[in-house]
Amino acid sequence: MSELHHGSCLCGAVRFAARGALGQVTACHCSLCRKHSGHFDASCEVKKADLRIEGEEALRWYAATPKARRGFCGTCGASLFFDPPHLDWVGVSMGAFDGPTGTRLALHIFCADKGDYYEITDGLPQNAR
Repeated sequence: MSELHHGSCLCGAVRFAARGALGQVTACHCSLCRKHSGHFDASCEVKKADLRIEGEEALRWYAATPKARRGFCGTCGASLFFDPPHLDWVGVSMGAFDGPTGTRLALHIFCADKGDYYEITDGLPQNAR
C-alpha cells in the first residue's frame, strides 16, 4: 500500500489526499507566487492521477497566466494548488499538509524576482528564473 498524505485549507472546507511519496520541494520567489502566498511559495509536484480533492465547491481557481491557474479556498483564502493544465501534475503547497511529508526543500527558483526584505541563506541551489 502506498503512502497517503492528507492536507487541507485553514478552515477545512477543502481537503485533499496525495498518494505516494512526495517529491522534492521547490521554493518559488516569483512575484506571482509571492503575491498569491504572501511570501514565497514552497510546493511539491503531485501527479494529477494521485491527487484526490474533497470540498471542491469551496475551491476557487484563478488563472494568473495562460500557463497556470492557482487554487485557493473561497472560504478562508488559503493558497493550496498551482495547476499548469497542460501538464500531468499539480503543485501542492507544503504548508497545507497535515502531518510530516517525508521530503525536504531542494531548490529555489525565480530568485531574481525575490523580495528585498529577505535573503536566501540555506545553501540550496538558486536559479535566477
